[in-house]
Amino acid sequence: MRWWTSITNGSYDMELYINTYGSYIRKKDEMFEVSVEGKRQKLAPNKISSIVISNAATISTDAIQLAMEHNIDIVFLDQYGDPYGRIWFPKIGSTVTIRRRQLEMLQNEQGLSFIKERIALKIMNQYRLLKKLISKRSIPDGKYAGSLERMWESAQNVMNAEGSLKDMAPSFMGWEGNAGKNYYAVLADLLPEAYRFQGRSSRPAKDAFNLFLNYGYGMLYSKVERALIIAGLDPYIGLLHSDNYNKKSFVFDFIEPYRIMVDEPVFYIFSRHKFKPEFLQPAHNGVLLTTLGKKFLAPILLEHFDSIIRHHNKNRKRVDAIQADAHAFANALVGKRKDYLDASENTRLQNFLAKKEDSDPQEEPC
Repeated sequence: MRWWTSITNGSYDMELYINTYGSYIRKKDEMFEVSVEGKRQKLAPNKISSIVISNAATISTDAIQLAMEHNIDIVFLDQYGDPYGRIWFPKIGSTVTIRRRQLEMLQNEQGLSFIKERIALKIMNQYRLLKKLISKRSIPDGKYAGSLERMWESAQNVMNAEGSLKDMAPSFMGWEGNAGKNYYAVLADLLPEAYRFQGRSSRPAKDAFNLFLNYGYGMLYSKVERALIIAGLDPYIGLLHSDNYNKKSFVFDFIEPYRIMVDEPVFYIFSRHKFKPEFLQPAHNGVLLTTLGKKFLAPILLEHFDSIIRHHNKNRKRVDAIQADAHAFANALVGKRKDYLDASENTRLQNFLAKKEDSDPQEEPC
Protein backbone atom coordinates (compact mmCIF):
# COMPACT_ATOMS: atom_id res chain seq x y z
CA MET A 1 0.00 0.00 0.00
CA ARG A 2 1.20 3.52 -0.64
CA TRP A 3 -1.48 6.11 0.12
CA TRP A 4 -0.94 7.14 3.70
CA THR A 5 -4.69 7.35 4.33
CA SER A 6 -4.98 3.68 3.30
CA ILE A 7 -2.21 2.22 5.46
CA THR A 8 -3.93 0.10 8.09
CA ASN A 9 -2.39 -3.37 8.19
CA GLY A 10 1.24 -2.50 8.91
CA SER A 11 2.56 -4.26 5.81
CA TYR A 12 6.19 -3.76 4.82
CA ASP A 13 7.84 -2.62 1.59
CA MET A 14 5.27 0.02 0.71
CA GLU A 15 5.73 3.01 -1.53
CA LEU A 16 4.65 6.34 -0.10
CA TYR A 17 3.05 8.24 -2.98
CA ILE A 18 2.08 11.87 -2.35
CA ASN A 19 0.46 14.01 -5.05
CA THR A 20 -1.95 16.34 -3.26
CA TYR A 21 -1.34 20.09 -3.25
CA GLY A 22 -0.28 21.38 0.16
CA SER A 23 0.77 17.96 1.45
CA TYR A 24 4.05 17.58 3.29
CA ILE A 25 6.36 14.99 4.81
CA ARG A 26 8.54 15.73 7.80
CA LYS A 27 10.46 13.88 10.49
CA LYS A 28 8.99 13.55 13.97
CA ASP A 29 10.20 11.19 16.71
CA GLU A 30 12.29 9.18 14.22
CA MET A 31 9.17 8.64 12.12
CA PHE A 32 7.80 10.17 8.95
CA GLU A 33 4.82 12.40 9.63
CA VAL A 34 2.67 12.80 6.53
CA SER A 35 0.02 15.49 6.25
CA VAL A 36 -2.62 15.34 3.49
CA GLU A 37 -5.64 17.64 3.47
CA GLY A 38 -5.21 18.45 7.15
CA LYS A 39 -4.94 14.82 8.29
CA ARG A 40 -1.72 13.54 9.80
CA GLN A 41 -0.26 10.09 10.22
CA LYS A 42 3.11 8.74 11.35
CA LEU A 43 4.89 6.01 9.40
CA ALA A 44 7.92 3.95 10.43
CA PRO A 45 10.89 4.24 8.02
CA ASN A 46 11.48 0.47 8.00
CA LYS A 47 8.08 -0.02 6.37
CA ILE A 48 8.77 2.25 3.38
CA SER A 49 10.74 1.31 0.27
CA SER A 50 10.50 4.64 -1.58
CA ILE A 51 8.84 8.06 -1.52
CA VAL A 52 7.30 9.53 -4.67
CA ILE A 53 6.25 13.18 -4.71
CA SER A 54 4.15 14.88 -7.37
CA ASN A 55 2.48 18.30 -7.64
CA ALA A 56 3.05 20.97 -5.01
CA ALA A 57 3.85 18.65 -2.10
CA THR A 58 6.87 19.31 0.12
CA ILE A 59 9.38 17.30 2.14
CA SER A 60 11.59 18.68 4.89
CA THR A 61 15.36 18.27 5.01
CA ASP A 62 15.19 16.25 8.23
CA ALA A 63 12.75 13.86 6.51
CA ILE A 64 15.21 13.56 3.60
CA GLN A 65 17.98 12.72 6.07
CA LEU A 66 15.78 10.10 7.73
CA ALA A 67 15.09 8.57 4.31
CA MET A 68 18.81 8.40 3.47
CA GLU A 69 19.57 6.75 6.81
CA HIS A 70 17.11 3.99 5.93
CA ASN A 71 18.10 3.57 2.27
CA ILE A 72 14.82 5.06 1.00
CA ASP A 73 15.07 6.82 -2.36
CA ILE A 74 12.95 9.91 -3.06
CA VAL A 75 11.54 10.55 -6.54
CA PHE A 76 10.00 13.79 -7.85
CA LEU A 77 7.54 13.55 -10.77
CA ASP A 78 6.56 16.33 -13.17
CA GLN A 79 3.05 16.96 -14.52
CA TYR A 80 3.51 14.24 -17.13
CA GLY A 81 4.50 11.62 -14.53
CA ASP A 82 8.15 11.64 -15.62
CA PRO A 83 10.89 11.72 -12.93
CA TYR A 84 12.69 15.07 -13.04
CA GLY A 85 14.73 14.59 -9.88
CA ARG A 86 15.82 11.91 -7.47
CA ILE A 87 17.60 11.73 -4.14
CA TRP A 88 19.58 8.52 -3.77
CA PHE A 89 21.01 6.96 -0.65
CA PRO A 90 24.81 7.08 -0.86
CA LYS A 91 25.45 3.34 -0.30
CA ILE A 92 24.42 2.40 -3.85
CA GLY A 93 26.98 2.38 -6.60
CA SER A 94 27.89 0.27 -9.62
CA THR A 95 31.11 -1.64 -9.97
CA VAL A 96 33.75 -0.63 -12.48
CA THR A 97 33.61 -4.08 -14.09
CA ILE A 98 29.89 -3.88 -14.82
CA ARG A 99 30.18 -0.42 -16.36
CA ARG A 100 33.13 -1.52 -18.47
CA ARG A 101 31.13 -4.48 -19.76
CA GLN A 102 28.25 -2.15 -20.61
CA LEU A 103 30.58 -0.01 -22.71
CA GLU A 104 31.96 -3.08 -24.43
CA MET A 105 28.41 -4.10 -25.41
CA LEU A 106 28.32 -1.16 -27.81
CA GLN A 107 30.78 -3.00 -30.03
CA ASN A 108 30.21 -6.70 -29.40
CA GLU A 109 27.68 -9.44 -30.14
CA GLN A 110 26.32 -9.37 -26.61
CA GLY A 111 25.00 -5.83 -27.09
CA LEU A 112 23.37 -6.76 -30.41
CA SER A 113 21.73 -9.85 -28.88
CA PHE A 114 20.47 -7.87 -25.89
CA ILE A 115 18.74 -5.25 -28.05
CA LYS A 116 17.23 -7.94 -30.27
CA GLU A 117 15.77 -9.69 -27.23
CA ARG A 118 14.43 -6.52 -25.62
CA ILE A 119 12.57 -5.46 -28.76
CA ALA A 120 11.30 -8.97 -29.48
CA LEU A 121 10.10 -9.36 -25.88
CA LYS A 122 8.26 -6.06 -26.11
CA ILE A 123 6.53 -7.10 -29.33
CA MET A 124 5.72 -10.52 -27.87
CA ASN A 125 4.10 -8.99 -24.79
CA GLN A 126 2.07 -6.61 -26.96
CA TYR A 127 1.03 -9.50 -29.22
CA ARG A 128 0.03 -11.68 -26.27
CA LEU A 129 -2.02 -8.91 -24.67
CA LEU A 130 -3.94 -8.37 -27.91
CA LYS A 131 -4.58 -12.11 -28.22
CA LYS A 132 -5.82 -12.17 -24.63
CA LEU A 133 -8.18 -9.22 -25.19
CA ILE A 134 -9.45 -10.57 -28.52
CA SER A 135 -10.14 -14.00 -27.00
CA LYS A 136 -12.54 -12.42 -24.50
CA ARG A 137 -14.61 -10.64 -27.14
CA SER A 138 -17.02 -11.64 -29.88
CA ILE A 139 -14.86 -10.67 -32.82
CA PRO A 140 -15.08 -12.15 -36.34
CA ASP A 141 -12.35 -14.66 -37.02
CA GLY A 142 -9.36 -13.10 -38.72
CA LYS A 143 -10.38 -9.48 -38.19
CA TYR A 144 -7.00 -8.57 -36.69
CA ALA A 145 -4.98 -11.38 -38.23
CA GLY A 146 -3.12 -9.02 -40.57
CA SER A 147 -2.04 -6.69 -37.78
CA LEU A 148 -0.90 -9.57 -35.57
CA GLU A 149 0.99 -11.11 -38.47
CA ARG A 150 2.81 -7.83 -39.16
CA MET A 151 3.79 -7.61 -35.49
CA TRP A 152 5.17 -11.14 -35.61
CA GLU A 153 7.05 -10.38 -38.81
CA SER A 154 8.63 -7.32 -37.16
CA ALA A 155 9.86 -9.50 -34.29
CA GLN A 156 11.23 -12.01 -36.79
CA ASN A 157 13.05 -9.27 -38.69
CA VAL A 158 14.62 -8.03 -35.46
CA MET A 159 15.80 -11.46 -34.34
CA ASN A 160 17.15 -12.41 -37.80
CA ALA A 161 19.04 -9.15 -38.33
CA GLU A 162 22.80 -9.33 -38.87
CA GLY A 163 25.38 -6.57 -38.65
CA SER A 164 26.73 -4.18 -36.07
CA LEU A 165 24.48 -2.58 -33.50
CA LYS A 166 25.33 0.87 -34.84
CA ASP A 167 24.46 -0.07 -38.42
CA MET A 168 21.28 -1.92 -37.49
CA ALA A 169 19.90 0.68 -35.04
CA PRO A 170 17.73 2.51 -37.64
CA SER A 171 16.27 -0.80 -38.82
CA PHE A 172 15.55 -1.90 -35.26
CA MET A 173 13.76 1.38 -34.62
CA GLY A 174 11.75 0.92 -37.81
CA TRP A 175 10.65 -2.64 -37.04
CA GLU A 176 9.80 -1.72 -33.47
CA GLY A 177 7.82 1.29 -34.68
CA ASN A 178 5.93 -0.78 -37.26
CA ALA A 179 4.94 -3.32 -34.63
CA GLY A 180 3.86 -0.49 -32.35
CA LYS A 181 1.63 1.09 -34.99
CA ASN A 182 -0.19 -2.19 -35.53
CA TYR A 183 -0.43 -2.82 -31.80
CA TYR A 184 -1.92 0.56 -30.90
CA ALA A 185 -4.28 0.47 -33.88
CA VAL A 186 -5.80 -2.80 -32.67
CA LEU A 187 -5.77 -1.68 -29.05
CA ALA A 188 -7.66 1.48 -29.98
CA ASP A 189 -10.18 -0.45 -32.03
CA LEU A 190 -10.91 -2.75 -29.08
CA LEU A 191 -11.84 0.22 -26.88
CA PRO A 192 -15.36 1.62 -26.57
CA GLU A 193 -15.88 4.06 -29.43
CA ALA A 194 -15.82 7.14 -27.19
CA TYR A 195 -12.22 6.41 -26.13
CA ARG A 196 -10.62 5.37 -29.40
CA PHE A 197 -7.44 7.22 -30.35
CA GLN A 198 -5.27 7.79 -33.40
CA GLY A 199 -1.79 6.48 -32.61
CA ARG A 200 0.64 7.42 -29.85
CA SER A 201 1.08 11.01 -28.66
CA SER A 202 3.04 12.56 -25.82
CA ARG A 203 4.10 15.88 -24.28
CA PRO A 204 1.30 16.66 -24.30
CA ALA A 205 -0.97 13.73 -25.07
CA LYS A 206 -3.71 14.38 -27.61
CA ASP A 207 -6.29 12.17 -25.89
CA ALA A 208 -7.19 10.64 -22.55
CA PHE A 209 -5.87 7.14 -23.30
CA ASN A 210 -2.42 8.37 -24.30
CA LEU A 211 -2.43 10.70 -21.33
CA PHE A 212 -2.91 7.77 -18.96
CA LEU A 213 -0.25 5.75 -20.79
CA ASN A 214 2.28 8.57 -20.61
CA TYR A 215 1.81 9.13 -16.89
CA GLY A 216 2.05 5.39 -16.26
CA TYR A 217 5.21 5.07 -18.34
CA GLY A 218 6.74 7.87 -16.28
CA MET A 219 6.01 5.96 -13.08
CA LEU A 220 7.42 2.78 -14.61
CA TYR A 221 10.52 4.63 -15.83
CA SER A 222 11.31 5.51 -12.21
CA LYS A 223 11.02 1.83 -11.20
CA VAL A 224 13.35 0.68 -13.96
CA GLU A 225 15.92 3.38 -13.21
CA ARG A 226 15.98 2.35 -9.56
CA ALA A 227 16.35 -1.34 -10.43
CA LEU A 228 19.30 -0.65 -12.73
CA ILE A 229 21.18 1.46 -10.21
CA ILE A 230 20.64 -1.03 -7.39
CA ALA A 231 21.98 -3.78 -9.67
CA GLY A 232 25.13 -1.73 -10.31
CA LEU A 233 24.26 -0.82 -13.91
CA ASP A 234 24.84 2.63 -15.37
CA PRO A 235 21.53 4.09 -16.62
CA TYR A 236 23.39 6.49 -18.94
CA ILE A 237 25.25 3.89 -21.03
CA GLY A 238 22.62 3.16 -23.65
CA LEU A 239 22.83 0.85 -26.63
CA LEU A 240 19.95 1.46 -29.02
CA HIS A 241 19.26 4.87 -27.41
CA SER A 242 22.94 5.77 -27.11
CA ASP A 243 22.63 9.12 -28.92
CA ASN A 244 20.46 10.79 -26.25
CA TYR A 245 22.96 13.19 -24.69
CA ASN A 246 22.68 13.55 -20.91
CA LYS A 247 19.74 11.13 -20.87
CA LYS A 248 19.44 7.88 -18.97
CA SER A 249 19.52 6.00 -22.26
CA PHE A 250 19.90 2.49 -20.86
CA VAL A 251 16.62 2.93 -18.99
CA PHE A 252 14.93 3.31 -22.40
CA ASP A 253 16.69 0.16 -23.62
CA PHE A 254 15.71 -1.87 -20.58
CA ILE A 255 12.13 -0.67 -20.04
CA GLU A 256 10.57 -1.82 -23.32
CA PRO A 257 9.23 -5.29 -22.37
CA TYR A 258 7.70 -3.90 -19.17
CA ARG A 259 5.51 -1.25 -20.80
CA ILE A 260 2.78 -3.88 -20.90
CA MET A 261 2.55 -3.40 -17.12
CA VAL A 262 0.98 -0.02 -17.86
CA ASP A 263 -0.89 -0.86 -21.05
CA GLU A 264 -3.07 -3.58 -19.55
CA PRO A 265 -4.49 -1.75 -16.50
CA VAL A 266 -4.98 1.46 -18.53
CA PHE A 267 -6.92 -0.48 -21.16
CA TYR A 268 -9.22 -1.92 -18.50
CA ILE A 269 -9.87 1.53 -17.02
CA PHE A 270 -11.34 2.65 -20.34
CA SER A 271 -12.94 -0.62 -21.43
CA ARG A 272 -14.80 -0.77 -18.11
CA HIS A 273 -15.85 2.88 -18.39
CA LYS A 274 -14.04 4.02 -15.22
CA PHE A 275 -12.65 7.14 -16.85
CA LYS A 276 -14.23 10.49 -15.93
CA PRO A 277 -13.86 13.79 -17.83
CA GLU A 278 -12.72 15.57 -14.66
CA PHE A 279 -9.53 13.46 -14.73
CA LEU A 280 -8.07 15.69 -17.43
CA GLN A 281 -7.73 19.34 -18.31
CA PRO A 282 -6.95 21.04 -21.63
CA ALA A 283 -3.39 22.12 -22.33
CA HIS A 284 -1.66 23.66 -25.33
CA ASN A 285 -2.32 21.25 -28.21
CA GLY A 286 -3.35 18.47 -25.85
CA VAL A 287 -4.49 17.43 -22.37
CA LEU A 288 -2.97 16.98 -18.92
CA LEU A 289 -3.96 14.97 -15.86
CA THR A 290 -5.69 16.83 -13.06
CA THR A 291 -4.86 16.17 -9.42
CA LEU A 292 -8.02 14.09 -9.24
CA GLY A 293 -6.88 12.11 -12.27
CA LYS A 294 -3.51 11.37 -10.68
CA LYS A 295 -5.21 10.29 -7.46
CA PHE A 296 -7.34 7.90 -9.48
CA LEU A 297 -4.67 6.49 -11.79
CA ALA A 298 -1.62 6.07 -9.54
CA PRO A 299 -3.15 3.56 -7.06
CA ILE A 300 -4.48 1.38 -9.89
CA LEU A 301 -1.08 1.19 -11.58
CA LEU A 302 0.82 0.65 -8.35
CA GLU A 303 -1.56 -2.12 -7.34
CA HIS A 304 -0.92 -3.80 -10.69
CA PHE A 305 2.84 -3.37 -10.24
CA ASP A 306 2.49 -5.18 -6.90
CA SER A 307 0.46 -8.10 -8.25
CA ILE A 308 2.19 -11.48 -8.06
CA ILE A 309 3.65 -13.39 -11.03
CA ARG A 310 5.99 -16.37 -11.32
CA HIS A 311 9.44 -15.14 -12.31
CA HIS A 312 12.93 -16.64 -11.98
CA ASN A 313 11.41 -19.62 -10.14
CA LYS A 314 9.84 -17.45 -7.46
CA ASN A 315 6.54 -15.75 -6.82
CA ARG A 316 7.33 -12.04 -7.12
CA LYS A 317 5.61 -8.73 -7.48
CA ARG A 318 5.74 -7.54 -11.07
CA VAL A 319 7.87 -4.59 -10.05
CA ASP A 320 10.29 -6.92 -8.23
CA ALA A 321 10.61 -8.95 -11.44
CA ILE A 322 12.24 -5.87 -12.98
CA GLN A 323 14.78 -5.82 -10.15
CA ALA A 324 15.42 -9.56 -10.56
CA ASP A 325 16.03 -9.06 -14.30
CA ALA A 326 18.41 -6.17 -13.64
CA HIS A 327 20.47 -8.25 -11.18
CA ALA A 328 20.44 -11.21 -13.58
CA PHE A 329 21.64 -9.00 -16.43
CA ALA A 330 24.44 -7.49 -14.33
CA ASN A 331 25.55 -10.99 -13.31
CA ALA A 332 25.50 -12.11 -16.95
CA LEU A 333 27.72 -9.18 -17.88
CA VAL A 334 30.42 -10.25 -15.42
CA GLY A 335 30.13 -13.96 -16.25
CA LYS A 336 28.27 -15.11 -13.14
CA ARG A 337 25.41 -16.54 -15.23
CA LYS A 338 24.97 -17.59 -18.83
CA ASP A 339 21.68 -15.88 -19.64
CA TYR A 340 19.84 -13.09 -17.84
CA LEU A 341 16.41 -14.09 -19.15
CA ASP A 342 14.00 -16.00 -16.97
CA ALA A 343 13.74 -19.55 -18.39
CA SER A 344 9.96 -19.47 -18.78
CA GLU A 345 10.13 -16.06 -20.45
CA ASN A 346 12.77 -17.32 -22.86
CA THR A 347 10.54 -20.32 -23.66
CA ARG A 348 7.57 -18.02 -24.34
CA LEU A 349 9.74 -15.92 -26.64
CA GLN A 350 10.95 -18.95 -28.60
CA ASN A 351 7.38 -20.28 -28.87
CA PHE A 352 6.19 -16.88 -30.08
CA LEU A 353 8.90 -16.68 -32.73
CA ALA A 354 8.11 -20.24 -33.83
CA LYS A 355 4.35 -19.52 -33.78
CA LYS A 356 3.69 -22.36 -31.38
CA GLU A 357 0.18 -22.07 -30.00
CA ASP A 358 1.11 -23.73 -26.70
CA SER A 359 2.14 -20.26 -25.53
CA ASP A 360 -1.17 -19.52 -23.78
CA PRO A 361 -2.33 -15.91 -24.35
CA GLN A 362 -4.28 -16.12 -21.08
CA GLU A 363 -1.04 -16.57 -19.17
CA GLU A 364 0.09 -13.35 -17.52
CA PRO A 365 2.75 -11.42 -19.42
CA CYS A 366 5.38 -9.60 -17.43
